Amino acid sequence: MTIARADAATIDYNLLVALDAMLDTSSVTAAAGRLRTSVPAMSRTLGRLRRHFGDPLLVRAGRNLVLTPFATRLRPQVHDLVARAAALLSDGPDTPRSAWSQTLTIQMSDVISADVVPPLLAAMRAEAPRVRLRLTSDDSEGATALRDAAIDLEVGVIDHSDPETVVEPLATLTVAAAVRAGHPLTRGRLTAKRLAAAEHVSVSRRGLATGPLDDQLARLGLHRTVAVVAPTHTAAILLARNSDLVCLTPNQNGTAAHTAGLHVLPIPFDLPPITISMAWHPRTGSEPIHQWLRSHVAETTRTFIGSPR
Repeated sequence: MTIARADAATIDYNLLVALDAMLDTSSVTAAAGRLRTSVPAMSRTLGRLRRHFGDPLLVRAGRNLVLTPFATRLRPQVHDLVARAAALLSDGPDTPRSAWSQTLTIQMSDVISADVVPPLLAAMRAEAPRVRLRLTSDDSEGATALRDAAIDLEVGVIDHSDPETVVEPLATLTVAAAVRAGHPLTRGRLTAKRLAAAEHVSVSRRGLATGPLDDQLARLGLHRTVAVVAPTHTAAILLARNSDLVCLTPNQNGTAAHTAGLHVLPIPFDLPPITISMAWHPRTGSEPIHQWLRSHVAETTRTFIGSPR
């Protein structure tokens, strides 16, 4: 079998599209219909392809056509090549959002993801239904992950500094105490002393048991007991729902803590607010799909945090 060599300047992309259609349908007629061309034109294209590959590609078997062994091996390669070429040629500033098909990776703390992602998904379904989200935990160094293109966007408390990273503050939130229904703290006035006397579950991806709440309690001469350190906010909520542990949660309406049936109680003293930001690498700054992603993340985050209890 002799296969003619072709350089990039002589490759006819339409030949590949026609070949993909014929290999997929095993039919000259069906391929012509798919590509909205005539059957004689598609037959001439098949002749060109046969001469190029030195193989009949499609042979008659009764009233139908079947693929030759060579064509069978060729089919997945051609299909993948045409799909990648179509994606490449459709990727530009004027590409409609409905044609976007990328997977976007966001590193986001689960303290906000359960509340921010659903409206983001609703926007995706309406405007860019072929785009997919991949969420990763916030247990890696965001600046490095952004620089290495392991993630496209970081959302949460941005506590690293990198001159290559663009950081945009989105909003600030305050925290509250969340406890199960019927918890002793739901009865009577919540005081700093009562809060400190309860057992707590702390959230830290690094296993830290203390934080700003402990600093403020110490200023008041109080100390709390952290019985459990959980790696995620979701785990802390579930533990609080099924025990007498107290967990901290955003002081907002409609959070995951509310969904889990917890009672959300304001902290009886001031705590420093938490700034939620998003960060990205300048490499993606002008990409339309990334600009669109950042716009919706900013909108949904500000909407969520902008409704304090």
